[in-house]
Amino acid sequence: MEVNVATGTIKKVVADRGFGFIAAEDKKEYFFHRGGLDSSIDFDRLVGGERVEFPRSKPTRQLAPLLPLVMSR
Repeated sequence: MEVNVATGTIKKVVADRGFGFIAAEDKKEYFFHRGGLDSSIDFDRLVGGERVEFPRSKPTRQLAPLLPLVMSR
């Protein structure tokens, strides 16, 4: 399975449920779970609007659970 890195912005965080959504540059929306965050990111401090990079496998399922999500530079 081929994996590439996508870039996007945290669109929404559902803190009490431990997940959120990323609006990616490819115009798609991706789900993420707090368990998939890179150890340098504190889920409880995410508010939306943060730029992030995340691995995306092909074919794209628009789902990114348990994959590392890192802050973009």
